[in-house]
Amino acid sequence: MEIDAGNTAWVLVASALVLLMVPGLALFYGGLTRAKSKVNMLMMNLSALAIVSVLWTAYGYSLAFKGTGTWLGDLTAAGMRHLETAVTGTGLPELLFAGFQMMFAAITVALISGAVAERMKFTSWIVFAVIWATLVYFPVAHWVWGGGWIGNRDTGLGALDFAGGTAVHVNAGAAAFGLILVLGKRLGWPHRDHKPHNMSLVLLGTGLLWFGWFGFNAGSELAADGIAALAFTNTQIAAAAGAVAWMAIDWLRLRKPTLLGSCGGAVAGLVAITPACAYVEPLGALAIGVLAGVVCPFAILLKNRLGYDDTLDVVGVHLVAGALGSVLIGVFATGDLVPEGVTAGLAYGGGAGLLGKQTAAVAAVALFSALVAAGIGLVLKLTIGLRVPAEGEAAGIDTHEHDEEGYVLAHETDTPETPEPTAEQPELVGAAK
Repeated sequence: MEIDAGNTAWVLVASALVLLMVPGLALFYGGLTRAKSKVNMLMMNLSALAIVSVLWTAYGYSLAFKGTGTWLGDLTAAGMRHLETAVTGTGLPELLFAGFQMMFAAITVALISGAVAERMKFTSWIVFAVIWATLVYFPVAHWVWGGGWIGNRDTGLGALDFAGGTAVHVNAGAAAFGLILVLGKRLGWPHRDHKPHNMSLVLLGTGLLWFGWFGFNAGSELAADGIAALAFTNTQIAAAAGAVAWMAIDWLRLRKPTLLGSCGGAVAGLVAITPACAYVEPLGALAIGVLAGVVCPFAILLKNRLGYDDTLDVVGVHLVAGALGSVLIGVFATGDLVPEGVTAGLAYGGGAGLLGKQTAAVAAVALFSALVAAGIGLVLKLTIGLRVPAEGEAAGIDTHEHDEEGYVLAHETDTPETPEPTAEQPELVGAAK
């Protein structure tokens, strides 16, 4: 097949948009932490992008998308060999498809960092990222998109995930939950004040994530066509609906709308529509966004009741909204949008078959990811240690782990030196007085 110039141009742009989501996530997370933890948050996200890109090149892409195994691919394309002249079914150079999927792998690992913010050793984070990506993300990507048992409609479950509800958001959110159970709580949580230090960064990060998400969702069509347009439009609708819904919940609960809630609602809507964006019509996207904006605020409140410290609510937003959007495919998917041989959702007369498949896929990925993440965390805790010392956490993880500060401001005691008055500068004598 020949290369399709239009499709190739669109996926090149979409790949860059997904890449932009990683610094967007770093700013979003960085603003949500305390000022003394900002550098560490930025470093965790940057390191995820760099490390996972190397792993993806070495063996990750091959394990996820090559071979016909039920559970895992093979190493025939290790090092991305033999891809130079290959072309996909939509006319893309296979190297471009591999690069597009590389961005998904990187941001999935980066998402986990928000749950462990302010207390996890950076060395342990690096080791965790390498092992979790290898043992969990690459296999799950194969299960969902590479012909494995979840996505395969001929020999497997046949569940749908257009752009990453299970493979990205449920996967990362469940891993975050498993890891924080082993890591433990921040000092003083929940009684000490841990408010976000910079809401401007939160809004900027939200905007970059929202912008990049169009590449994440519409780019997953791998073609510049009507389905890409549908995914693009549904993404905007769900994000806006989520922001409005969470704003309304804040107004009812707190008697005041909050910027933090509105940003959280937008992200929740984006997460929830990700798996469903090509399978539902705009009214379905609106419903999914509203439900995400209503459910996620209450899911976040559970961490205080259950006693787990999810610093930046990765579980309450990504796991919950990702699961919600994935399951709701079984409700709102329309018969003319789902692949051939797949039934429509409940709301469109398709019965409960698709709903059951979607629920099973979510449960399987969540359980697998959480257990493996907890296991990795336990091994690290017993060997190299998992969290910074208490004095390092109290002083600030930025200086303890990186010897840097997010903001270097003049201290009150820092005053300009007053020059000694001289005969040539008599006016300084009066000024000094």
